Amino acid sequence: QVRLVESGGGLVQAGGSLRLSCAASGRIFSINPMAWYRQAPDKQRELVASITTNGITNYIDSVKGRFTISRDNTENTVSLQMNSLKPEDTSVYYCFAHQRGINSWGEGTLVTVSS
Repeated sequence: QVRLVESGGGLVQAGGSLRLSCAASGRIFSINPMAWYRQAPDKQRELVASITTNGITNYIDSVKGRFTISRDNTENTVSLQMNSLKPEDTSVYYCFAHQRGINSWGEGTLVTVSS
């Protein structure tokens, strides 16, 4: 089982930036992919961005050009740089990892963007 711990959430004004980080620990062989999901109140959880072991990234359309996902395969970390934040980005953000058929989730970190 992979344990994921997120950090970096908080309150920011619209147009501002935040950086989320997630550290994986436990029995790690090859996590692929790592990703960030988010869930706003009364909405379904959605994939924000994902990154494979060899660096291939994927983004939801609403964050393209504003968010950047990156990972460090040596340290088993994944980050999400969020720029030009909008009030609609307000959500709980969850770190995700897939390894050998098992999905792991972090507990989530709250991002609040004020207008």
